[in-house]
Amino acid sequence: MNDVARPKFTFYGHATVRCDLPSGEVVLIDPWLGENPACPDELKQLDRVDAILITHGHFDHVGDTLDLVEKHDPKIVVANFEVGHWLQSKGVEACSPMHLGGTQEVLGLQVTMVRADHGGGITDGDRLICGGPAAGYIVRTPSSFTFYHAGDTALFSDMQLFCELYRPTLAFLPIGDHFTMDPNQAARACRYLGVRQVVPIHWGTFPLLTGTPEQLEKAVGDLGINCEVHRMEAGDTL
Repeated sequence: MNDVARPKFTFYGHATVRCDLPSGEVVLIDPWLGENPACPDELKQLDRVDAILITHGHFDHVGDTLDLVEKHDPKIVVANFEVGHWLQSKGVEACSPMHLGGTQEVLGLQVTMVRADHGGGITDGDRLICGGPAAGYIVRTPSSFTFYHAGDTALFSDMQLFCELYRPTLAFLPIGDHFTMDPNQAARACRYLGVRQVVPIHWGTFPLLTGTPEQLEKAVGDLGINCEVHRMEAGDTL
């Protein structure tokens, strides 16, 4: 496949990923920038945002959505129904809520919301309100290149169905442990998904997140999986 037809991915630290499409449009996934200690200051101001995908309602994933919408007026903001309802109540008119198993078109991409095993409460002032189920996204480009952003999740065997149904090439998987999978579980997720490349996310931001890319690389090797581990620091591009 011609690499020119694929998105360019830039890691912004924690779980925030920027996807630059061949069209020049920009998709942000879980856009936590301003208060993200893993995001360098020089990355916190963006030139454009055309679409936002939010995996769940936790503060480190909804992040700066409201500020980015005010500044960049993206064409579409995607979240589950509950998070979407909350965003709409805050004035986000471009929100297009969906739910698990559904697919919608986003800037020419086919975006499918899939299960994640995690919570999703929204911090709103001093309240924690219902944010519905957490999710991940399977994203397919017009050239049929497919990637998976897992958001925050534990390991679950239905990831094998994602392989069967969608055949992702690249996965962004949490490895930090404590709140999500650890590196050993993430390696098994790579096997379930059948991906050829993986980018570890949700690691190192806080002391509790003890999993490391080196541990993931070792676990992938121990399982004999043909999957390249890309250790990306904030600002690195794939």
